[in-house]
Amino acid sequence: MAQLPPGIRFITSFSRDQWYRAFIFSLTFLLYASFHLSRKPISIVKGELHKHCSASHEVEVNSYKEYAAQNQPVKKPSNISQCGWEPFDKSNYKQLLGALDYSFLCAYAIGMYLSGIIGERLPIRYYLTVGMLASGLFTAMFGLGYFYNIHNLWFYIMAQIANGLVQTTGWPSVVTCIGNWFGKGRRGLIMGIWNSHTSVGNILGSLIAAYWVSTCWGLSFVMPGVTIAVMGIVCFLFLIEHPKDLSYSCTPSNSSKTFLNGTSRFRIQMPILNAKETSKPQDPEMQHLLIDSENCSVSLNSSTVVTGEGRHGTSAISFLGALRIPGVIEFSLCLLFAKLVSYTFLFWLPLYITNVEHLDAKRAGDLSTLFDVGGIFGGILAGLISDRLEKRASTCGMMLLLAAPTLYMFSAVSKMGLEATVVMLLISGALVNGPYALITTAVSADLGTHKSLKGNARALSTVTAIIDGTGSVGAALGPLLAGLISPSGWNNVFYMLMVADACALLFLLRLIQKELRCYADHTLFKEH
Repeated sequence: MAQLPPGIRFITSFSRDQWYRAFIFSLTFLLYASFHLSRKPISIVKGELHKHCSASHEVEVNSYKEYAAQNQPVKKPSNISQCGWEPFDKSNYKQLLGALDYSFLCAYAIGMYLSGIIGERLPIRYYLTVGMLASGLFTAMFGLGYFYNIHNLWFYIMAQIANGLVQTTGWPSVVTCIGNWFGKGRRGLIMGIWNSHTSVGNILGSLIAAYWVSTCWGLSFVMPGVTIAVMGIVCFLFLIEHPKDLSYSCTPSNSSKTFLNGTSRFRIQMPILNAKETSKPQDPEMQHLLIDSENCSVSLNSSTVVTGEGRHGTSAISFLGALRIPGVIEFSLCLLFAKLVSYTFLFWLPLYITNVEHLDAKRAGDLSTLFDVGGIFGGILAGLISDRLEKRASTCGMMLLLAAPTLYMFSAVSKMGLEATVVMLLISGALVNGPYALITTAVSADLGTHKSLKGNARALSTVTAIIDGTGSVGAALGPLLAGLISPSGWNNVFYMLMVADACALLFLLRLIQKELRCYADHTLFKEH
């Protein structure tokens, strides 16, 4: 018999369960990357909406004449002596651009609290698909303002508000899905790698938006809008919410029957134990999942056991019930300030680079992607360290402690040249996005499956929404404060970011102290 080819041997070396988990990992990665891809264009296009004119008045007049001849010959030359896209061509452009950010992020923060509660009660696949299609529509809607020559500020604000609301469907859905498929075994590392989708999405969004920003900035929004809508269709066709939606996971024996009723399911399981199955070691990634989340238990003292699975056996947790989970409030408030810093960079970094390095919008957009590259490594590093130390709060605190002086160095070094800016972008991205990535992924999943829930699997989406919703309040405040403070100088913006980092660390001090005390007690116990 001929030997199997190496590629086939590689494929068959993994179990069916592992291939499904790899597929869900990759699919949810791409789905949420498309969310961030559609958010990034606004930061790239800011440099085009308001230009710092260096050309002479004559060049401006000639450019206007060429534009008028090709488009609207009868239009009044109201923007001849001004630069950019009306109404963002005025001297208060920073406040107007800040209002766009604030509109999106406020809607996102408010909608996030509702999104998790709704998401617990609806099938994730449908909920996420509708959200992605609507997000594609409203992202493209902003770009249509270019093609239809719209100069009404409220048009752009309403597009941002609508997009912010529908984008809240994404995060609770994908975190719940990935939390369903992966247990606590290596959750920090796995979710650290998985969370790089935010940086990958930001990078792709920057590159796509920068490609058209100088020639046709409307396409900088339309193309990401089309992309996330297409991914929404992919989500509808392929997303599997939970392993128990497949027959191979927690497979009932011949004496079990499963009854389905819409999104609810329960199993009547006879007390028959298979010695081979009970002695077979479980996959470490699924072991925690099967014990805590699915509660697949068998009672030997009764003839039948009704085991609650998913949406039937237990009711969805309430908002106040989720707040009572130990650590939810502290990590939520920490994320508020951590996300304030991250989103200030997300929305204002390209404009800062344009002002400091005197680069055009395209080159500034390309250069800003280095911050996200650093964020990829920071998220993975934070997950790896927290898994090794088994201390989530201490890992976040350590990175926040290093981030504050790094931000001060960034503000000073970035004025020394392009090379110094590149290095500081990578370091700052790692330290700023590391805690943010860890809290929104592994910490949220840990708290959503906390032992105090007693196996209730319907808390993950709500807990995730509370943590990320509170963080989104900071995400809304950061760009707004940057818009208000930046006219007085970029140094003051960095001082604000350093204070925010210190506040984030402050809210974690109690949890860090608790982790260190537990470590000391454990060490003392081992010595004795």
